[in-house]
Amino acid sequence: MNAQSADAKAWRVTVDRSACLGSGICASLAPESFRLEDERSRPVRETAEPGEVLLDAADSCPAAAITVTEGTEVIGPRP
Repeated sequence: MNAQSADAKAWRVTVDRSACLGSGICASLAPESFRLEDERSRPVRETAEPGEVLLDAADSCPAAAITVTEGTEVIGPRP
């Protein structure tokens, strides 16, 4: 698999730090993907391997500050 096809399968993870409440739920659920910095969450990396735990973190965020996208489609938080 080349780097371009690997990137196409990766999910993009963003955190709206102005909306984040710093609850730490995301960092507890997915410590490999999120960390708290200055009392706000931030993704460890901009892209991540697809996984249910990322969607769970986005779904569990009390401020709905986490967005997970696949290409141009927003897949998390789920409705």
